[in-house]
Formats: sequence, C-alpha cells, structure tokens
Amino acid sequence: MTESRFTIDDRLPADYFTSTLRADVTDGLTAEPRTLPPKWFYDKRGSDLFEQITRLPEYYPTRAEQEILTRRAPEIAELTRAATLIELGSGSSRKTRLLLDALTAGGTLRRYAPLDVSASALAEAGEAICRDYPGVEVTATVADFEIGLGLSDEPGPRLLAFLGSTIGNLDTDERRDFYRTLARALTSDDQLLLGADLVKDPDVLVRAYDDAAGVTAEFNRNVLHVLNRELAADFDVAAFEHVAVWNAEQEWIEMRLRATRAMRVTIPGVDLTVDFAAGEELRTEVSAKFRQERVAAELADAGFAVDQWWTDAEQRFGVSLARAIPR
Repeated sequence: MTESRFTIDDRLPADYFTSTLRADVTDGLTAEPRTLPPKWFYDKRGSDLFEQITRLPEYYPTRAEQEILTRRAPEIAELTRAATLIELGSGSSRKTRLLLDALTAGGTLRRYAPLDVSASALAEAGEAICRDYPGVEVTATVADFEIGLGLSDEPGPRLLAFLGSTIGNLDTDERRDFYRTLARALTSDDQLLLGADLVKDPDVLVRAYDDAAGVTAEFNRNVLHVLNRELAADFDVAAFEHVAVWNAEQEWIEMRLRATRAMRVTIPGVDLTVDFAAGEELRTEVSAKFRQERVAAELADAGFAVDQWWTDAEQRFGVSLARAIPR
C-alpha cells in the first residue's frame, strides 16, 4: 500500500500563511518603492497560470533545464549514488522524475523527500510517486525553505535539488544566507544540484516574462486577487498593467504592476490604506540571471565546491553539482 510509504509532516504554524501575508503586505506596501514577494502569486489559480507559462514559446527556462536533466540525469545518478533525493520547492515534482528514474535505475535511491509550502501539492505528487516508484519511500515536509530546512534522518548520501532557477528570486544577501544554511545542513557525502537561468540577450529575457498571449500579465495581476480575497482589499485589478524590465546593472528581470490611474486602495485585513499615483509601480518579482563564474563564487563563499557544470545546447540555462567542503 502506498500509504505505508508516504508520510507528510506539516511544520508550519497554523497561522503561518495569514501572519506572513499580513507582514509582507504591511512591510512591502509601506516601503519605497512598493514591493510584494513573488511567493504570493501561487494560490491555485496562480499555480495553474504558471504551469501555462512553462508551456509558452517565449518561456524557455523550463524546457532548457529539462533538456539538461534529460541528458545528464544518468550521469548525476552515477556521480552522487544518492540514497535520498531532497527537493526544495518541489511543487508537482514533474522534472524530478528524470532524477528519480535515473537514481532508481542506478539502484541507490531509497527515499524521496520533497519540501514545499503547499500541503496539497505535496500530497498529490507524493501519492503519485509512491504509485509509480514502488521501491521508494516518500517523506514530504510542509515548510518554507527560506526560514528553515528541517532536514533530519534521511539516508545518505543525499542529493538536494533546487531547480527551476527559483534561486533567482533571492537577492544577493538572501542567497548568501541560504547557501550557508544549506552548507551547514549537508555533510561532505551530500551534494547540491542547482538550476540557474543565465544572462542572455535582454530581448529574449523580457519576452520570457511578457509573453504575447498575456498569460504572464494575468499571473502577475493574480497577486492582487490574492490580496482582495485574503485581506478584503479592494484593488481594481484591471487598473494595473503588467510590466517586465531588464535591470542591466543588477542583471535581473523585474516584474511590476503599474497603476493606470490614480487610486486609493483599502486593505482592511492589515488596517492599511494605500494611495497609488497614476503610473506608480509595485514591484512583484525580481528574477536574477547568472553567469557560471558568479554561481561558483557565491557557492564557494558559502563553503561549496562546484564539481560539474552543465548547460543546454543553446547555453540558456545552467545546472551545477556542488559538494559541501568540510570546515
């Protein structure tokens, strides 16, 4: 029975989403410039919209990373000999099946340990993986990797996968702290598999975040629907237009929502009133892009050594395999 091989451990406080959303909205909408963290895109509607984005012709990162994993998963399995595959921000675990297939074929995998803030996504993915991989135990954890990993008794060696270039949503200081947290949690027998979108032609980057069909625009505006629903806000969602710009100095894409007219927004859930001027922008996401040297240097600063670096055929996306250096 799959139930005996699947467990889910919810480590988030009962009021986690409400309290965190309130704090993020209060801090972000009273800041200058105004900001909101990208994690609030991802309610059920937002997650469905992002799945549509990954299939758009302009949005290359998912295809490029999958190309790398399709070609390199057997090599990754041979190099790591992982008994446990840990995945951060696993969501539906779709791409991870390439790693699961390779590690299973290699005969080393005993456990898959996904970590995500969505209990429903973990439950759906975990049950499916138990069905499809009869020899693998699934121990899912509901947690926010930005505030703690909670790794415990997984069989080693362990391979920790952080894919999708989610690392780009963290700024430089946040990445440094995050990598150091990983380095403390992993042993010299464990390895980190990191996916990172690469610096490229700004036109290609902007199109990936501002598609012709307008799906990314709807995804961006979805954060306002979340605030309206969860905090009783009265955003006129249609009065905000989607903006995606390349910041060459920081080497990141910024997604913003621009007010098309002056408006006053009330947010009773946090007892806040916000005045937007016509043309004022609210930044909803930063997505940093990387160079190989930058990835290696940031990991080295945290105590990792990069042993392997792979790209897709067009060198749009990079996947690195790194190990923690004993200190």
